[in-house]
Amino acid sequence: FDEEQVKHIDLCLGCRTCEGVCPSGVPYGRIIEAGRADVEDVRRPSAKRATSRVALRQLLAHPQRLRAAGTATRLAQKLHLTSIARSGRMLPPLRAPFRVPAGNVAPAIGERKHRVAFLVGCVMPILYPQSHDAAVKLLQLAGSEVWFPPGERCCGALFAHNGDLEGAQQLRDANMRVYNAGAFDALIVDSAGCGAHLKDFYPELQGRVKDLTEWLAEVGLPEAKRDVKIRLTYQDACHLAHAQKIKKQPRDLMRALPGVEWVEMRHAEICCGAAGLYSTLEPEMSNRILQEKLDDVLATNADVLAVANPGCQMQLEAGLKKRGSAMKVEHVAEILARAF
Repeated sequence: FDEEQVKHIDLCLGCRTCEGVCPSGVPYGRIIEAGRADVEDVRRPSAKRATSRVALRQLLAHPQRLRAAGTATRLAQKLHLTSIARSGRMLPPLRAPFRVPAGNVAPAIGERKHRVAFLVGCVMPILYPQSHDAAVKLLQLAGSEVWFPPGERCCGALFAHNGDLEGAQQLRDANMRVYNAGAFDALIVDSAGCGAHLKDFYPELQGRVKDLTEWLAEVGLPEAKRDVKIRLTYQDACHLAHAQKIKKQPRDLMRALPGVEWVEMRHAEICCGAAGLYSTLEPEMSNRILQEKLDDVLATNADVLAVANPGCQMQLEAGLKKRGSAMKVEHVAEILARAF
């Protein structure tokens, strides 16, 4: 056993495209994660991999520590210190993190038709709080009372993707105790990787985990109040298109917006190279994949690129900036919220 033997599994994106085309329905995502866990048990960890595991265990698993790290990073950005390292340059400009409303509930706007739980998660409230703000607003407009489960933690997706199945299980156990304490019609998720993990590894929630676009397509949104005059394209998140088989709903919702000029991207379903921690652990291959994706993105001449996952958003924003493009990258929720 040596590093050459495990290089193949290290280079696997875990994008689960293979699941979408496998006629036998082999769950490659679970197999890959189990394989990575076995590898981590016997390999001699590199400094980079050891650091990533420590960061996951000591930061992502602890919301208050993660918020403190976010505050420190915002200060470092103001002092231009984050440009020293590649990972720092990849970060979006950080703003104040997402805040749960008083009482842990955001009321429905108009008649209350549903009560939903909302996954705040670990990375999204720090990196892209505006996506959460837009998602909650849309849920309220759709007649949903939004409950934010107190004590909810990271769903465990990044742990599992990185081969730390034990850490992922600990988080799942803690979260299920929180979810079992509340009553809700659905658990809404606006991060594709988290949604796939919840659907795969939270059997007690079977049938109730819904991607934001999946839920909004089911319950409907009110009539748009304003035109959204942009040329718009969309990048499929791998764990939304391949793992959750959700491709139509986000497109239908965005194409229905008045004023939108829709442009379908070539190879929209192919990975952008972000893949959780992949861009950090395998930066050379990640960048090769990203450059091919950017060629397809820029060929659309869109004003805005819509995404459904924070890792994709960060990867594509950094790539477009490096190419000198003015194209914006926004979460689907932000696009939809423009109309209200």
